[in-house]
Amino acid sequence: MSGHFADAHQAWAVAASVVDPEVPVLTIDDLGVLREVTVTDDGVNVVVTPTYSGCPAMETIRADVVRALSAAGFGPVTVRLALSPAWTTDWISDKGKAALAAFGIAPPTGAAPAVDGPVRIRMAVKCPNCQSLDTREVSHFGSTSCKALYECSACGEPFDYFKVL
Repeated sequence: MSGHFADAHQAWAVAASVVDPEVPVLTIDDLGVLREVTVTDDGVNVVVTPTYSGCPAMETIRADVVRALSAAGFGPVTVRLALSPAWTTDWISDKGKAALAAFGIAPPTGAAPAVDGPVRIRMAVKCPNCQSLDTREVSHFGSTSCKALYECSACGEPFDYFKVL
């Protein structure tokens, strides 16, 4: 079994390097959708959780994970979607949040809302270009369902905000 353990670490590293097709500055590991990689005598099993249940990128992610692991000598590869627990922006790594900001997408701020708990109020979203808090939501849906379109009143630039989910 020690061989499987070492192989699992290598397989995780390969799967973790797969880039999200909708936000190409993030790997699926940084985005937090890569949940599990196991290696058995029967092959590699990967579990991913979509950012939301209808995410159109999941088929591309599945194919990219299979392609990457197969190219690295792993196989056969099975990729399974896990809808529970539901993905949350809390799963985005600090490295991922920094990459979003550097790419011009405001990363999510705060924690995902609790199912039972206090009512959350929307806080100002900081412009990733000039750091101003003088911004406004233009559209609740941006280039993908996970993002909202904002505009900065200080510098006039539009930008995506990765919504807290």
